[in-house]
Amino acid sequence: MGSYTFHLVCILHSVAAISCGLLLMFYTNEVFEFTHGKETAIKLMGSTPHDQLLIQTSYSFSGLLLFALGFLLFMVAFVKDRNFQGFFARGCVFLHVVTALWRIYFYRKVEDLGGSWLRLVVADFFLAMSWVFFLLYTWSEKHD
Repeated sequence: MGSYTFHLVCILHSVAAISCGLLLMFYTNEVFEFTHGKETAIKLMGSTPHDQLLIQTSYSFSGLLLFALGFLLFMVAFVKDRNFQGFFARGCVFLHVVTALWRIYFYRKVEDLGGSWLRLVVADFFLAMSWVFFLLYTWSEKHD
C-alpha cells in the first residue's frame, strides 16, 4: 500500500510542477497579472526592452526547470524500492522547507510582491506536509 501512496503523491506533485512550468514558460505575463495584478506585473517584467528580454528568458528557463522536475517526479513515481521512496520523500521535505525559508528571508524583501510571499510559503508548507504524511503513513504501516 505504501508504494501506491508514493506513486500517488509523486504523480500529484508531477502534474503540479509540469503545469506550473508550462504556464511559466508560455504564459508568464498572464500568470503575473492573475496573481499580482496588472500594475505589479508590469513592474516585474522590467522597464527597458533589454530588461524585459532578460527577465522573460529567466522565467522561461525557470519554467523549463519546473517542467523537467515534474517529468523526473513522474519517472520516480514508478520506483518500487521502499528505501529509495523514504529517502526521496525526506529529500523532498528538505527541499520544500529550504524553499520556504528562502522565500521568508529573501522573497519578502521584494517590495513589489507585497504579501504574495506568504501565500507561497503556505503552499511550500502544504507540499512538504504531503511528503511528511507519506512518511508517517509508511512508518505506521511498517510498525504495525
